[in-house]
Amino acid sequence: MRVGIGYDVHKLENNIPLILGGVSIPHEKGLVAHSDGDCLVHAIMDSLLGACGLYDIGTYFPDNKDEFKNISSLKLLSKVNELITDKGYEIRNIDSVIICERPKIKPYIDLMKETLSSVLNIDKELISIKATTEEKLGFTGKEEGIACQAVSLLNKKESN
Repeated sequence: MRVGIGYDVHKLENNIPLILGGVSIPHEKGLVAHSDGDCLVHAIMDSLLGACGLYDIGTYFPDNKDEFKNISSLKLLSKVNELITDKGYEIRNIDSVIICERPKIKPYIDLMKETLSSVLNIDKELISIKATTEEKLGFTGKEEGIACQAVSLLNKKESN
């Protein structure tokens, strides 16, 4: 068994779509990034890569490459899943948290889990997504950005 942790943060700005966990969430602000800014997926990818002893997402998907401009983070997650599968690992579970004041995340969690489980080809029960605020403290509390953390547990696949 191998454990990996991931963290990502992006700044919020007006008139940008907000995408978290592969789901478009109605909100007046969205996350600024080279890709679609889905910091939940980015944190999950880093946790998966870390559990395999691989490099961070910036190594595989640099933010100075045009091919990744505005790309869906779900496409990147699919590539990360290929990397961990090629290394002989399978996902046992993913635990994650979204840190923001607004919008309320709870109504979207089930759809996020379904979306992520479909991309990763795992049961949605293996994915936990929670949301919390920082009680108006720090950059997330002031609604300047959103942060996400994730932990993944992987098992080496059994050879036949």
